[in-house]
Order: sequence, then structure tokens, then C-alpha cells
Amino acid sequence: MTQSLKAKIIEVCDKKIAQKGDSVGVSFYAFFKNKNDNPELLMEAATWWIQTHSLDHFEKALKIKELVKNL
Repeated sequence: MTQSLKAKIIEVCDKKIAQKGDSVGVSFYAFFKNKNDNPELLMEAATWWIQTHSLDHFEKALKIKELVKNL
């Protein structure tokens, strides 16, 4: 996973947790704008989320943040 994607995931998770608390869920789409302006990065996140970790569509932001921090 690229350093920029790791940083973006942690940033988004931190923001969501601050806004809605520790139990907030996220999907990998949360890390991207509605416009698909970087399909390679989107596929990298989707592959990591779906194929590498077999995660559900929505997961706790805390869980995702810890997974990314431990890469």
C-alpha cells in the first residue's frame, strides 16, 4: 500500500471517529471523492480491503486504522 493511501485512510478514520465516536463504520469508498479521478488508487484500496483482508463492506474505523498502522 502506498504511503499516500495509508495517510489518507488514517486521516479519514481519525476524522470520522472524532465526528461520530469509536463505533463509526467506514467502507473503502470513504477514502475517495464521488468522482473516480484516480482509478488505480481506488483499485489498490479495494484489493487491500476485499482480497487481502476479506473485510465486510462496512468496518469499524478503529479496526481499519489499526490494520493500516500495522502495515
